[in-house]
Parts: sequence; structure tokens; C-alpha cells
Amino acid sequence: MPGSSGNGAVTRSTLRQQIADALRDEVLAGRLQPGQEFTVKEIAEQYGVSATPVREALVDLSAQGLLEADQHRGFHVHEYSLADFRGMIEARSLVTDGMFQALDAGHPVLQQLDEPRTAAAVAGVRRRGEEAQRAATAGDLTVLIGYDLRFWRELSVLFGNPYLADFLHRLRVQTWVCTVQHLRRLTDLRGSLWSGHPEVADALYRRDTGAARELLAAYNGHYLTLIEGLTAD
Repeated sequence: MPGSSGNGAVTRSTLRQQIADALRDEVLAGRLQPGQEFTVKEIAEQYGVSATPVREALVDLSAQGLLEADQHRGFHVHEYSLADFRGMIEARSLVTDGMFQALDAGHPVLQQLDEPRTAAAVAGVRRRGEEAQRAATAGDLTVLIGYDLRFWRELSVLFGNPYLADFLHRLRVQTWVCTVQHLRRLTDLRGSLWSGHPEVADALYRRDTGAARELLAAYNGHYLTLIEGLTAD
């Protein structure tokens, strides 16, 4: 029946996304290491599901640059270089700078900041930033990554362009995967993680894109210096 077929497709699609999200979180948490190999069968058995949604999830993560397919062997976690990290930071900076230029040119986001719905959304973004700040101060990388991704996802959604929000989110996930591969070498991250998220939200709420640019430049510079130091060891 058409209805049953449709429900099955939806269920499989949802399962595919759930598996992809779970595996992405495993990579971000450092439990799946760079170069670590695994098969569709192993992941299917781990999650107690059929092979089809697992294969689709792994293909999705490969398309996002998080995994690589090994012909006839399965998949492995992609290992990023320092050059990759620099390229990601540059790409991310070009995207955010374009967003700030749009704000300077009169993008409606700034004009709507005083509207109740937008103000509430900005307040939510700031709360994510505060949680990210607390996690950074405590040196809790896993919690920081979660809130950092939510912070930027919700902030970019305010622009009203879902393609921009999706692209920036994917780029930030890739950057964090690359960052994690190096930061997991440190046993204590307290004092090593950038924690200026609330200040970014406040600068944008004040319509001060200049201050926001300076904060993001400091953010990017902080992690570039940190990763360059770790890769030089």
C-alpha cells in the first residue's frame, strides 16, 4: 500500500539520520579515532539495526568529509591535516564575514532585533553562548562542542536562509572534528578553550559588527595558534 511504503521510507530516513548523528557524536567525542576502520555490519550490530540505514548514514558522513570509504573494506574516520584546519578556518571566516557585511548593508536581522520573537531568539542564542562559556572554562570539550554548534546554528538561522545555516553548520562540524583530533592529546583543557560566545551575541544585539568581527578573529586565532602548537610537538 502507498501509505505503508511512505511510512517505511520515513522511518528509514529518520533512522539513517539518527545513526549519522550518533556516529558524528562518536567522532566529536574522540571515541572513533582518525584512521579507525569499521564496516557496515559492525555498526549495524552495534546499534541493532539493519544494514541499509547504516550504509546510507555512512555514505552521508563520507559526503560531509568526516569518513572515507575503503574499497571492499568499509569506512574509516578521516584524518585532517594542519593545512585542512587552516582551510576550514579561512572558509568559515569568509562565510561569517559575508554575514556581517550583509548586516552592515541593512540585512533585516538587525532591523528586527527589537521585535519580541527575534529578541527571544537572540536571548536563546546567548543562553547557548553562556553554556558554551561555562563548558570552555571547565575544560569540558564535549559539552563545549555541543553548545558551540547550537549557538552558531541558532544564530545563523536568524538570517532566514536555511542554505546558509546548513552550510555553516556542516563547516563547523568539520572544523570541530579536525580540532578534536588534536585537542584530545591534552589531558587538561582548562584555560585552553575559547569562551567568548556571549560577547559575540551581545555585540550583534548592539548592532556592533565591528566588535563581532574582532571577537571571531580572536576565536580563530586562538585555535589556530593552539593547533599549530600541538602539531609542532
